[in-house]
Amino acid sequence: MAVVSRDNRGLRLAVRYLVLVLVAVVFMFPLVFMIVSSLKPTQQLLSDTASLRAFLPVGDISLDNYFAAFARAPVGLFVFNSMLITIITVSASIFLCSLAAFSFVYLNWRGSGLVLSIALATLIIPFETIAIPLLLFVSRLPWIGMNGIEIGWLNTYHVQIIPWIADALTIFLFVQYFKDLPGELVEAARAEGASWWQIYRKVVMPLSGPVLATAAILKSLKMYNEQYLWPLIVVQDEAHRPIMVGLGYFFQLDVAWGEVMAYLSVITVPVLVFYLVLQRAFIASIASTGVKG
Repeated sequence: MAVVSRDNRGLRLAVRYLVLVLVAVVFMFPLVFMIVSSLKPTQQLLSDTASLRAFLPVGDISLDNYFAAFARAPVGLFVFNSMLITIITVSASIFLCSLAAFSFVYLNWRGSGLVLSIALATLIIPFETIAIPLLLFVSRLPWIGMNGIEIGWLNTYHVQIIPWIADALTIFLFVQYFKDLPGELVEAARAEGASWWQIYRKVVMPLSGPVLATAAILKSLKMYNEQYLWPLIVVQDEAHRPIMVGLGYFFQLDVAWGEVMAYLSVITVPVLVFYLVLQRAFIASIASTGVKG
């Protein structure tokens, strides 16, 4: 009976892994198609889409599309801009949103529940409804730059960063996680004379590895994927454009689909690397986070 039970468990495990592998293969098809297509001339790319050759590196394979893509647009600059905007925004958002969540959970100030409810209610407001009022607002704001005080934030990095720092979803994630932490730790720290800042920095945040990684992944993907409408409105110079706006360079006059696939392959690599690093940190934080008695 024990042997049969072990055989059944082994069979179920094998079936589960087989299903997971099949699902992974299905999700890999778009990436494989993109990378393989980036190595083919446009005419061959279009003709191969009618068969399985679209997923195979066969025919006239070369890196010409990558060289042509970098010659047509400053791809490296666009990738740098997107990574810079994403990293700064995510870092500032996690710091400020975690501080806000800490105040909501532990400080118990009057009206905190109402303020949190109003913040969460902003999740149902589409960005498109506030894009024009926000544009009019930031176009009149002062900023201290290299040349002194300047009026208007257009064509800058900070106009693509500051409006996205405050995030109701990130605050909600931290609030829910902080509520599940043992309150005795905070009470013990307060009894020993620790300040709220010390409790936040030395007690609460070291135990928040999983929510930090989760918030970073969600915020990073959101920032990286939504860098089109707002930058298209507020950035006209090439030096500050992110990758999504740069994609428009490849749809002028005749569309070279091989170059488009090469560009998409280049801008997808940082996303995958960033996601894998954060996912690894997420798994490690779950394994290492805990409360010792």
